[in-house]
Amino acid sequence: MAFSTRLATLISSIAFSTYFFIVIFQIPIFRVPCRMGICKTPLEVTSSQLIASEVFPLFIVKTLLYPGAFAKAICKQKSIPTYANLLKLHNFRARAMSATSDLQHLEVLAGSYLAVGGAIAGLIKPGRMSLFGILLLMWGLIMGKSGFSHDTGIHIYPAMYVVLLSAFFSIRRDVRKIIRSFNLKHIVKVKRF
Repeated sequence: MAFSTRLATLISSIAFSTYFFIVIFQIPIFRVPCRMGICKTPLEVTSSQLIASEVFPLFIVKTLLYPGAFAKAICKQKSIPTYANLLKLHNFRARAMSATSDLQHLEVLAGSYLAVGGAIAGLIKPGRMSLFGILLLMWGLIMGKSGFSHDTGIHIYPAMYVVLLSAFFSIRRDVRKIIRSFNLKHIVKVKRF
């Protein structure tokens, strides 16, 4: 029993670390039109909407965007962006979209909010918010590709499936149930022989 708890804790912490890394360091998982042109991460969708709605101060949005900009600069061997230059780097003020185009991607917007919120809240305790966010994102992107939305340029990258699995396995209680079910099946097979 203690082994399954420790194993579930290990699996869920590794899965959440993977999920957090992909979301916060802005590894592209999809491509969808947004206010800044093309968004490739949930953090870009969330940030563009937060800047447009002016709900949060800009320094909070910049703080969320900086780890991804830092990681991209390191990977591309470019100079590290300054905090003041961050919004120019992402072209957040380049193109404005109407409210109706935001409503066409409502699932993507809500899923992005939940995915980013799940990554931040998961630092305290990983939960289902990240899983629901990724599922809502996938639903919005798949429906957008299948003809319910007439936009072109929507694409899902293979990293989306890694994020989905990471979000699922970051829920410790569900991982513990899976491990226990495998242990019970193994015990039943041993008792029969």
